[in-house]
Amino acid sequence: MELSATGNPVVTHADSQVRVGIDIEVGTLLLAKDDTDLAVHQAVVEFAAPEQLPWTAQEVRFAGKGPDGKSAGLTVDLLNDAWDGPRDGLPDAIWTVVALAATAAGDVGIRYAPPTS
Repeated sequence: MELSATGNPVVTHADSQVRVGIDIEVGTLLLAKDDTDLAVHQAVVEFAAPEQLPWTAQEVRFAGKGPDGKSAGLTVDLLNDAWDGPRDGLPDAIWTVVALAATAAGDVGIRYAPPTS
């Protein structure tokens, strides 16, 4: 494969976002919205740190299977309508998923160094 690159990428902290995906054991989380059930098997939590503020979970996207066995998804906004705090009334299981994703992102012990040439 021929590939070239120029520049030196820099991540800005002005509007940093990180998405953390976690696998969820099938059968341990069932979401229901508008009379539709979703047996969750994966979640992707989006964290953001806008304008150098502390990291905040802003959204979680769930993937799973509906009662008909077909793949389905559900997105949950975690911030209130004013975007200044957590959304009230979300089930504790949603916040457990967020905590699991945050733990996975920070505590899995990944240490990475690019390969040396």
